[in-house]
Amino acid sequence: MPTIKSSGTTISYLDTGAPAGRPEAQTILFGHGLLFSGWVFHPQIAALRRRYRCVAIDWRGQGDTPATPGGYDMDTLTDDAVALIRALGVAPVHWVGLSMGGFVGQRLAARHGELVRSLTLLDTSAGPERRWLAGKSKMLALAQLLVGIRPLLGTLRPLLFGPAFLADPAGKATLDAWAARLQRSGRTALRKATLGVANRAPVDTEITGITVPTLVVVGADDEATPLTEAQRIAELVDGARLEVVADCGHTSPLEQPEVITNLLAEFLAASAGHAVPPPAEPLPKGEPSADHTP
Repeated sequence: MPTIKSSGTTISYLDTGAPAGRPEAQTILFGHGLLFSGWVFHPQIAALRRRYRCVAIDWRGQGDTPATPGGYDMDTLTDDAVALIRALGVAPVHWVGLSMGGFVGQRLAARHGELVRSLTLLDTSAGPERRWLAGKSKMLALAQLLVGIRPLLGTLRPLLFGPAFLADPAGKATLDAWAARLQRSGRTALRKATLGVANRAPVDTEITGITVPTLVVVGADDEATPLTEAQRIAELVDGARLEVVADCGHTSPLEQPEVITNLLAEFLAASAGHAVPPPAEPLPKGEPSADHTP
C-alpha cells in the first residue's frame, strides 16, 4: 500500500486512482472503525470506484499502518487525515466515516471545512464514550494485551455486529476475514487505539458549525453507538439527514453492504451535483479477495 508521512509518522492508505476516462472525478475518503482497516469498506469501494476516486486510510496501529509510540487520540488522527488529503491534493473530499472514522470526520468538517465536500457518518457519536462501554473497552484492551485478541472474539462480535448478521450463515466468511485481519495487529497498538476511542472528548459543541451536506446512518440494532447518538448528531448539524438501517448492528458497511452503498451513491451524487445513479448491483457476501485492494 502507498504511504505518506504525517508529523514523521508513516500512514498507509488505499487509493483506487481516478476512474478510467474521468480524471476530474471527485474523491471519497473512507475512515474505518476501531478494530478494522480500510478493508471494512471494500463493498462500497468496489461499487463506487467507477464514478469516484476512492481513498481509504488505515489509522495508526491498524491495517497496514504501523504502530506508533503515541498519537492515537482523535485530534491526532484528524491531523493525519488532513495530512493525507493535502498530500494527495484531493480536497475537498466526500468523507465517509464509520464509528472511529466518524469521530474524526466530525472534527475534520468542523475544523477544516474547506477540505470537506460532504460528510457521511456511519454508526458514530458526537459525545464521549458511554461510561459502561468505556469501562468494558478498557478491560478488553488490557485483556488482549495479556492474552491476545483471539480469546476475546466471542465478546467483541456482539458489540461490532448485529444479531441478524451473526445468525446468518452467509456472514461467516466476512467474520472469518475480519478475525484473520485483526489477529495480525499488534497487541500494544490495539490497546492504544482502543484507549484513544474510550477516552475521546466530545465534539457536540463543535459540530453545530458544520455547513457541508451531512448524512447520518445508524443500524437499528447498533449497541455501541445506538440510535439516540445518531439522532443527537442529526439535531446538532443543520440540515443533516438521518437514516436508520433495519437488521443491522454497528458495522453497517459489511452487514448491509447494498443498503449502505445505495445510500452513499444517492447522497454523494446529490452532493456532487451528478445525476443519481441506478441502485448498485447486489454485492457478494463474504470477502471478494485476499488482497486489501477491492
